Amino acid sequence: MILRHLGHSGLTIAPLIFGGNIFGWTVDEPTSFQLLDAFVAAGFNCIDTANVYSRWVPGHHGGESETIIGNWMKARHNRNQIVLLTKVGMDMGPGAGGGKGLSQAHIIQSVEHSLARLHTDSIDLYQAHKDDPATPLEETLEAFASLIKAGKVRAIGASNYTGERLVQALNVSRSLGFPRYETLQPLYNLVDRKEFEETLAPVCLENNVGVIPYFSLASGFLTGKYRSEADFDKSARGKGMAKYMNPRGMCILDALDQTAKKHNATQAQIALAWLMAQPEVTAPIASATSLAQLADISKAVDLTLDSASLALLDTASAPG
Repeated sequence: MILRHLGHSGLTIAPLIFGGNIFGWTVDEPTSFQLLDAFVAAGFNCIDTANVYSRWVPGHHGGESETIIGNWMKARHNRNQIVLLTKVGMDMGPGAGGGKGLSQAHIIQSVEHSLARLHTDSIDLYQAHKDDPATPLEETLEAFASLIKAGKVRAIGASNYTGERLVQALNVSRSLGFPRYETLQPLYNLVDRKEFEETLAPVCLENNVGVIPYFSLASGFLTGKYRSEADFDKSARGKGMAKYMNPRGMCILDALDQTAKKHNATQAQIALAWLMAQPEVTAPIASATSLAQLADISKAVDLTLDSASLALLDTASAPG
């Protein structure tokens, strides 16, 4: 499997990242261990999570996903085999380890909690989960720089930044000599193309910022299992499919169906292979809640879509 570089970070990863938002939410710890074991056994090495996962679940406080991943690495003694990604900045609520934003104080406090939950001394890629306009970029980047200097973080990335703010952050790092955001984690997939392609892709290409899209399968819509409202009960995310049930969404599914048949593949594999073929993308992030799902999406790395297939998907999913 050919590894890909995450910007100029020095980190190299397989072309598919496991999204850890499901750990402790839609899959329990034993199932999470099985999925992670199978992921690594298939030759993959990169796992993405965040301190806030899965605070939205009743009774949860955040940190559940990091805790499961940390317990797994501790049990398997495989920390040195994993490229570990986590994030800071989303609202963690009140109490110890709470707060939000990208102030120096919050970042310095949050990283210690994440390191403890993950049972590790360092995080490979520490990401700003979303922009914090209330905190100067200089303060945020200086805080990240101090963590890199202390050996607690190897590289940094951004998520949910606009193109304008990403450019500003890169300029601040350049002018002040701080480490820069080496990656961007945006919303990007066949149905969500417009914002990334118009405002972010040019910045990432020009500056060699690695792109690791989230919701690569549009929360499951691009697997093809949601075709009508009757399908919404198929998963915890089903109710969110309504926004895709429009003529464009159906056109995209039709193109996925045609391409999947042509390549003897599944719709999920085609959707991921399309992302992997985009020049800006380093590796998409995708989740699986069963070993069968994981085996399915893993095969995407072996797919090479021909120009006619890419053109069909591009046309069907062209932003309005």
